[in-house]
Amino acid sequence: MKIIRRFGILSGLLTIITLVVSCEDYIDLDNPSKTSEIALFNDVSYTSSAVTAIYGELIGDNGYGNRLSSILPLAADDFETSGDYNCNDRRGISMFEACSSNSELNNPFKQLYSGIERANLCIKNIPGSTVYTTGSESDKAMMDKFLGEALTLRAQFYYELIRNWGDVPFHDRPAADLEDIFLPKTDRDVIYEQLLSDLEQASQLIPWRSEIGSTPTRLSKAAVKALRARIALARAGYSLRRDPVQMIQGSSPQTYYQIAFNECKEIIARRGEHDLNPEFEDLFRSLHEGRADATNEIIFEVGAFGGNSSTDSKLGYYNGLRHDRASQWNGGGGINAIPTYFYEFGRNDLRRDVTITFLQINKDEQTEVAQAGSWTDGKFRKSWTSITGPSQNLAVNWPLIRFADVLLMFAEADNEINNGPSAEAVSALEEVRIRAYGGNASQIGTTPTSKDAFFEALVHERLLEFGGESIRKYDLIRWNLINDKIQETKAKLTDFMNGTGDYTNVPEVIYYKVADYNPEASAQEVVENLDIYYSGNDQSTVYYNPTPSTVPSGYSQARWRDGVDADYIDSERKGFAQYFEPNRKELLPLFDDILNTNYNLTQDYGY
Repeated sequence: MKIIRRFGILSGLLTIITLVVSCEDYIDLDNPSKTSEIALFNDVSYTSSAVTAIYGELIGDNGYGNRLSSILPLAADDFETSGDYNCNDRRGISMFEACSSNSELNNPFKQLYSGIERANLCIKNIPGSTVYTTGSESDKAMMDKFLGEALTLRAQFYYELIRNWGDVPFHDRPAADLEDIFLPKTDRDVIYEQLLSDLEQASQLIPWRSEIGSTPTRLSKAAVKALRARIALARAGYSLRRDPVQMIQGSSPQTYYQIAFNECKEIIARRGEHDLNPEFEDLFRSLHEGRADATNEIIFEVGAFGGNSSTDSKLGYYNGLRHDRASQWNGGGGINAIPTYFYEFGRNDLRRDVTITFLQINKDEQTEVAQAGSWTDGKFRKSWTSITGPSQNLAVNWPLIRFADVLLMFAEADNEINNGPSAEAVSALEEVRIRAYGGNASQIGTTPTSKDAFFEALVHERLLEFGGESIRKYDLIRWNLINDKIQETKAKLTDFMNGTGDYTNVPEVIYYKVADYNPEASAQEVVENLDIYYSGNDQSTVYYNPTPSTVPSGYSQARWRDGVDADYIDSERKGFAQYFEPNRKELLPLFDDILNTNYNLTQDYGY
């Protein structure tokens, strides 16, 4: 059999191995090299293994286990990568000055194409297999599902490629069937059209969650529809084009807003399948505990397992709450919160202490207050797992899409279609906000009803809801707001540093005593258990009032507003989004070796 290696693409029949999407689904295959292509797909169990191998390309260090979840999507006005600038590592990506020699760009690109190759083999061979055409009804239904999964996963891989690199080569057949494997770039709109068509087909092939009892690590009809809505919004939005090299909105946007609206509306109508979880923290605890959340709000998540860099994740070890190396947990801290992000949340918004943690765990396993600039993302925490010691792979799953996203995508599409939000769109936005305030609708304020004001409210709500889930940068790009938000955040950081504007009453320092850390306590309880010196009768107000004039004895000091200096905002080594350039840096450069492998590829976008 012909074997072709380009962009890391391998002939799938020789690379289908024992891969699983959860630690229960172990698969034992005969040697695939002894099994013909047609025989493989004439067997339901072999086809199942082939599809499982596609899922395997979602995870690992080069997938959503690390680089696609925690490195390539940074930075935005919520989080950035920790450390100092180097164009050849993760920080170069976060500061928008990655060199084309940056190796962080290489393997994710290759792995996405490896997933596409595996999907293409299934998409080609399933429809012509004997079990698909003449098998039992149950076998044909299963093969339909497999075909739908292959189509959907291929769409996810291409969506990820496009949002990071723009136009890319479009492989819609196995590499062995191509006359020329050195394909040039295809316009992203052409690819999007195919993906939207594929997902429409897949939605007819994959049942609803309840009909097959699927876990969130396997695709359901709602996941297909939600991905179709997400891609439709990307197609309707702005992106950096090659000719001319500038941010341009996609043609006929109303057509794609309507697709997003229709798909989201159908998911929302079936609350028995997926619904908003009243406990925000439970969503992220479930990812650490290998279970579905209480209401199946997480529609699709990437499964991690195996304790290795290929099939597991570093979520909670690379990023998340910082645990001292001498503590039993040892991990976290690779992603830092933008200090002003803390103040975007309302005082009683329960999402804040889950999403951002201004604490760190010391060697004695006690909570300390970290200085501003060293706060971290909080949705992933090694101490929320049962794993201790130096282990880096924690079997923490990655959430790809949630019901809250469906509600907010619906609201966005509705607002665009109707030139202002309908009552249903307002209700969808408010449902997410009410959950954030523990069900207390009196605290969410008044939702605007003009088109522009509602859009601004939506932009802000998505900032609060999805922080740390690697959505924000891509949202800002498709809205063509990323440059505006970067400049706005720099101005806010300057006010924060100087104690002016909205940050006039923010304390320069905070005085605290360490407290024993209990990972079983909720994120809010961990914050409340701190002994923080404050005036008045409400400790929660300490973050919004000036530093007390009297220095208390027996308390440690943490630099709060004083933790941000001029270098943090604007400097070659540390400056927030220091090297961003509009109409150029919205996309990443291709890695040098990828260009050298394919003579039809060009770097583009000014790189």
